[in-house]
Amino acid sequence: MKAYSLLFLRISTGLLLVVWGLVRVMKPDVGAHVSDKYYSGLGSAHAIQLGWGAILLVVGALVIAGLWRRYSYAAQAVVLVTGALSIWKYLLDPFGMWLLDRASSQILFFPSLGMAAASLVLLAFLDEDRLSLDHMRAGARSDGGAG
Repeated sequence: MKAYSLLFLRISTGLLLVVWGLVRVMKPDVGAHVSDKYYSGLGSAHAIQLGWGAILLVVGALVIAGLWRRYSYAAQAVVLVTGALSIWKYLLDPFGMWLLDRASSQILFFPSLGMAAASLVLLAFLDEDRLSLDHMRAGARSDGGAG
């Protein structure tokens, strides 16, 4: 059950990066709008959106496949945890009751907290992730390549 749960976490968190990467590559204006509205315009430039989108696509694909996990999971955790920390007000006050007003609150950001936590769980249970390509490749090497 643990291996399948980690696979599900890996696919769901990796897909989030792939989807946001595609948004930034295919519609960089959408990514720039999000950046302007919620991140003080940091990274709003068209070229930055395209580059960042490409990075998200690559990291997301590596996470989904379970390749170079020590690096890809860490990169994903940096992206998702940093993203969650940057919207801390929306996470602490999703209904706009004390940090935000109701008009500026955004309940749709709340799942960012779970995704950030999921990325940390993947790192914590890296050695238990037996359905990853890394694990399968390591098994093939230890079997002498027999298959």
